[in-house]
Amino acid sequence: MLQLVRDLLVFAAAGMAGVVNSLAGGGTLITFPTLVWLGVPSVSANVTNTLALWPGSLGSVWGYRRQLRGADPRVYALMVPSLAGGTLGAVLMVWTPPVVFERLVPFLILFATVLFMVQEPIQRRFDLAAMHEARSHWLSWTMAFQFLVAVYGGYFGAGIGILMLAALSLMGHTDIHRMNAVKNLLAVCINGAAAIYFAVFADVIWRDTVIMAAGAIVGGASGAGLALRLGRQTVRRLVVAIGLVSALSLMALR
Repeated sequence: MLQLVRDLLVFAAAGMAGVVNSLAGGGTLITFPTLVWLGVPSVSANVTNTLALWPGSLGSVWGYRRQLRGADPRVYALMVPSLAGGTLGAVLMVWTPPVVFERLVPFLILFATVLFMVQEPIQRRFDLAAMHEARSHWLSWTMAFQFLVAVYGGYFGAGIGILMLAALSLMGHTDIHRMNAVKNLLAVCINGAAAIYFAVFADVIWRDTVIMAAGAIVGGASGAGLALRLGRQTVRRLVVAIGLVSALSLMALR
């Protein structure tokens, strides 16, 4: 009976994380503390979480497949630094202590959330959309930023959706649903690369992984549909709220 209750808690946490990841990212802040609370060592909880939530990200990509078809083809180049950075982050997770990342993560998420909050006024003031169309070098610095996000994503991953959405905003993208579609695709690359490395070299709790994966798939697929029904402004407010809660939660865990 106790094992059944534990499994249900793990499934429910992963389902909620799948919904949150579909909307903006930050689902790790639900599942990671849940696993630790249930007695899983922090390193094992982290790697188990990454493997388990990856199918949910894949489900979110499927849910946003129509929006993804209309995305700027150049954003697909961001898959390259996503895969490379995700792999490097996983290596760092296994072989180095987490102290530096633990100190920086809350402030990175908070900074990205503030950027996302002021994106529309900045676009109106400086006409960033026109600048995006006029410049040919935007992809190079965006790929560098995406690589850094992916390294962090492979290492721990909470809030990478906020960071990617902020970058897409300042690149001139304004359609939150299309931005979410691109963000989810890149998250699949980051977490997929990390998951492969963890599966080979890290201590994974496979029972929890399977249960969480099922919950994440259900939550991720339903979360995409929910976002489309809620509308653009509501989703933007949820993104900001999730970002602020993520930053404050991580500060509290320090």
